[in-house]
This record gives sequence, structure tokens and C-alpha cells, in this order.
Amino acid sequence: MLALIARRLVQLPLIVGVIYTLTLVLAWAVPGNPLENPEGRRPDAEIVEAMKRQYNLDSFPRFYFSYLDSASGLKWARDQLNGDAARELERAREAGLAPPERPVFDLGPSLKYKDERVNGILADSLPVSMTLGLAAIIIAVALGLFAGVVGAVRPNSFLDLATLIVALIGISLPSFVIGTVLLLVFGVWVRVLPVGGWGTLGQMVLPAVTLSLPFAAYIARLTRMGMIEQLGSDYIRTARAKGVAEVDILLKHALKNAFLPVLSYLGPATALAMTGSFVVERVFNVPGLGQHFVNAVQNKDLFLIIGVVLVFSTLLVLLNLVVDVLYRWVDPRIE
Repeated sequence: MLALIARRLVQLPLIVGVIYTLTLVLAWAVPGNPLENPEGRRPDAEIVEAMKRQYNLDSFPRFYFSYLDSASGLKWARDQLNGDAARELERAREAGLAPPERPVFDLGPSLKYKDERVNGILADSLPVSMTLGLAAIIIAVALGLFAGVVGAVRPNSFLDLATLIVALIGISLPSFVIGTVLLLVFGVWVRVLPVGGWGTLGQMVLPAVTLSLPFAAYIARLTRMGMIEQLGSDYIRTARAKGVAEVDILLKHALKNAFLPVLSYLGPATALAMTGSFVVERVFNVPGLGQHFVNAVQNKDLFLIIGVVLVFSTLLVLLNLVVDVLYRWVDPRIE
């Protein structure tokens, strides 16, 4: 187990480094100048060139290595070792200024949000997206397991067909269609839930349910297939012959083994739900990471684009590691 964790932690910077390289190449190739605002007054060419040099936007190799230096924490460690951080702090104290912010992993300034840094934007918006994503995954697991077990206990019955149809709809329909329908029904027509915003439990219900339905549909399919396979196994027939209660057979024996494929799916699904709810956040006006990422792509805000992608990829790798550890804990026979 420890060898697995150590191996994955060693692989983490390599995987994130490859993702960083690919993301920067694609983002750099997108046409447009992030320092110019086409809807407002444009700065002079000299000012634009000076800003490009300041942020290393005039050279791909220089930007690549300077950003990697700051985002990886190497610059912070080097400044601590050579005393630059202490000297800068002392100068700030002598001048009566606030101590400068020196985050370990500095993701740079935003090119569109004035006087904002990517670290601050992520600190404000990431908890919102993570809360929404966790709520969606909890709902998805509850709905998916229930629908899958019901469908497996009575295969080809009305309930089974109904759950399969709902699962197919959940997988096929885009999130913005589901979100719009739920918003119209429960927010406009019935008026039992808020139509948008963030901060209360009621405002979380509609976006969390909307985000959960595709995941719940996939979990239901995995659970149904796994339960049908397990219920036809010899150890289940033996348990029934011994007089074990049907509820114990379903929950303690069959569901435990049928849950393993669902557990494998939960790693990337949780990461995607936490940081990939761009459309849902747009529909329900949730101030999460998704809206900032969409705006960053539209504005070619390189620092914010890369910062969001790095956070997402790191979460994805770590959550997959957690799932692998849980997988071996649930079934120690797995190597």
C-alpha cells in the first residue's frame, strides 16, 4: 500500500507537467491579445509591449520556464534559501508597508481581473465548486445505488425499465437542458426553490441535482450490471440456502462486490464534478470556478487558464490515488 502511494506521488509532478505543457501550447496558439480590451480603450503599443515583457508574454520558452518556476514552488524555496524573502520582508517593514504575499505555489496574476491574482481567485471560487461537486456526488451515489439495486432485484420489470429509461435520459441530455427544465419547473412554475445564486441550502439544491444526474445514471448502470452478476454467483446461492435474510444478501454480500466498479468510477467523477461544473454554474449563476474558467478562455487569460487546469489535474490524480487505496481496502485480494 505504501509503495503504491509513494509511486503515485512520484508520478504526480510528471503527469501534471505533461498536462501543463499541453495546456500552455494550446492556449498560446489561440489568437488574440489578452492585454487588449476590444470593448474599451486599448493601451498604446509601447505599453502593451512593456506589459508583454513584464509577464514574459513575448517569448514562449521564457514564459514556460518562469511560470513553471513559480507554480511548482521552486522559486519560493530558492527565495527562502538565499534570503530574498527575508530581505523583502524587512524592506516592507522599514517602509511601513504590508508584508508581501509569497505563496508557495504562485500561479501568477490575472490578466483580466484588475489587481487580482490567480491564487486569490481560486481560493474564493474553488470551495464553491468543490461544495457543489461533493453535494452532486452524494446525490448521485444515493440515486444511482438505489436505482441499480432495484433494477437488479427485478430485472426486466417495470421498475427496471423505468430506471434504465431515466438513466438513458440522464446520460444523453446535456446539463444545460436538464438545468433549464428543473429551473423552469421548480423555480418559475412551482416556485419552491430559488432560481440562482449561492449561499443557502435551497440555492444549492437545483444545481447539485442537475450536476448529479449524469453521474447517477452511470452509477445506476454500473450497479445494476454488477448486482445482476453477483446475484447469480454461487456464494449468493449458498447464503440463501443457509437462510440468510434477503436484505443482508443484497447489502452485505452482493452490493459490496458490485460496488467495486462504482468505486473506480467515483475518482474521476468526483474530480470532474468538483471542477467541471462550468455549464451548471452558468445556468444557475453560481460563483464557482467554472465561470472564471470560461471567462479566462474567452479573454485568453493564460495565468488563470493554466492555474485552473493545474488544480483540476492535481485533484484528478489525487482522487484516483484515494480510489485505488480504498479499492484495496475494500478488497485486499486486489494487487
